[in-house]
Amino acid sequence: MKKKESVRKNVKLKGIPAASGIVIGKVFLLDSEEVNIPKKRVSEKDLSSEVARFERALLHTREEILNIQKNIRNELGNGHAEIFNAHLLFLEDRSLIEEVISGLKKEKLTVEYIFYGVLKKYIRAFSKMQDTYLKERISDINDVGKRILRHLFGRKPRGIHTIPEKRIIVAYDLSPSDTASLNKNNVLAFVTDIGSVTSHTAIMAKSLEIPAVVGLEVVTRIIKDDDMIIVDGIKGEIIVRPDQKTLRKYETYRSKFEEAGKNLGKLKDLPAQTKDGHKIILSANIEFPDEIQSVLSHGADGIGLYRTEYFYMNREGLPSEEEHYSAYKNVALQMVPNSVIIRTLDLGGDKYLSQLQIPHEMNPFMGWRAIRFCLARPDIFKVQLRAILRASVHGNLKVMYPMISGIKELRQANDILEEVKQDLKKEDIPFNEDIEVGAMIEVPSAALTAETLAKEVDFFSIGTNDLIQYTLAIDRVNEKIAYLYEPTHPGILKLIKSVIDAGHKNNIWVGMCGEMAGEPLLAVILLGLGLDEFSTSPINIPEVKNAMRSVTFQQSKKITDKVLQMETGEDIAGFLDKEFKDVIKKFQG
Repeated sequence: MKKKESVRKNVKLKGIPAASGIVIGKVFLLDSEEVNIPKKRVSEKDLSSEVARFERALLHTREEILNIQKNIRNELGNGHAEIFNAHLLFLEDRSLIEEVISGLKKEKLTVEYIFYGVLKKYIRAFSKMQDTYLKERISDINDVGKRILRHLFGRKPRGIHTIPEKRIIVAYDLSPSDTASLNKNNVLAFVTDIGSVTSHTAIMAKSLEIPAVVGLEVVTRIIKDDDMIIVDGIKGEIIVRPDQKTLRKYETYRSKFEEAGKNLGKLKDLPAQTKDGHKIILSANIEFPDEIQSVLSHGADGIGLYRTEYFYMNREGLPSEEEHYSAYKNVALQMVPNSVIIRTLDLGGDKYLSQLQIPHEMNPFMGWRAIRFCLARPDIFKVQLRAILRASVHGNLKVMYPMISGIKELRQANDILEEVKQDLKKEDIPFNEDIEVGAMIEVPSAALTAETLAKEVDFFSIGTNDLIQYTLAIDRVNEKIAYLYEPTHPGILKLIKSVIDAGHKNNIWVGMCGEMAGEPLLAVILLGLGLDEFSTSPINIPEVKNAMRSVTFQQSKKITDKVLQMETGEDIAGFLDKEFKDVIKKFQG
């Protein structure tokens, strides 16, 4: 058992904001279920019954996961349900099963003891991997392993779905199935020791709109069951055992946040434009087709980034052309007449595709990924392009290539697209022959040659997450240098300006689908730089729209001119906060 730290008041912990909101309530400390399995021998004649127990545990675990998957499909749609395919794949891993049975026969110890040893071996192996996506599979392995052990011990499943009253869940980690089992009527929020903004649980937390803070590191050592805590999912902070003064302060913050939310909701049907009538396009980023309802309810003008790599993940085979086509057609029809920008698959980096045996790389974010992968595997690329083109007759679809680094790659991608168009014509399959084609600008070399690229595309979309990472030489998942990840760095702003200017000079529109586009204060600067389209998570849209409607276009240009003269990112951030604190009536915390 972990030793609890001494009880203190007003303990503030800083983590990673996974889903926004402010909640005050009592803790339900989810047991970490630390396993202590005695080393007990079994006789030769009992080995067959031990194997049978293991097989029954696997069967019951499979049934349990399939039931969870069915419930999630009904509640959240196929996209979120497919997350549990990774659980099923691990459960059916023949090498794991054979290793357990072989160990059982060799060691002649109880099957739970052998299985737990194999499980720990898998977890150790995955924890040493550099690939972020693979590291996050530890959560899946842990979840399935705990379920198998429960069945071996004959224990009833216990979890957060059994909580009888409104509580804040605190845990070392929450598996996807834990998060999927959340009852919004009983759960106020959740916080965890580990986790990242890219984890499955963070994705589902946003979809469920349950406030969450992850990556707190020591929260389970500090908190006790029934403790009162404050969860600030906006700043990514929690306050443990707050005193009365702190409680009153956060109750005021919560009221302001909720009131601001109601007011922002009134903007849903209003245009995204400045006080002096300058209009911009405010779009949404999505990962699953099931998120369309959220896009529409938050008042987006369209979809500026439809990530498609999730079609390829957590499955044994490649998706068919029909699967692609059905999904794209569905999204296009729901968004008519608004546009939907489909980003071609961006595999590699932190997104892993097991069936293609992509080799491990020292620097996966700068390796064989995105458009590089597509150009090396045109057979896979063409399947997706065919589906996009076929679906283009059902709505306003656009296609966008990720991680273009220069004109050669762009021309190669366009040549393949042209080949697909010619094939469809020969087959008499209709498609929009004038479909717009764009390039993501997320590599410094692309930004620096934007004028050349602009001559051969219909639009740009600036991917600031990677552009900042590559330009500032920052690994954005490395906690030791996270403080250097600075969107307001003068070099970044000037690079963005050069891309926008190059696009406009060549009569194409320029959008942004990185995290910067969802930050209201930064959005005002981007507006002043001349950005035409902003694409962000659906839940960010009301705040960005409010920022736009709170200033004039001339104001934003004047502020931007001042900002471009400043020398440090800190100066710019401080100036923005001071200049717009009263202008943009958003919740400041």
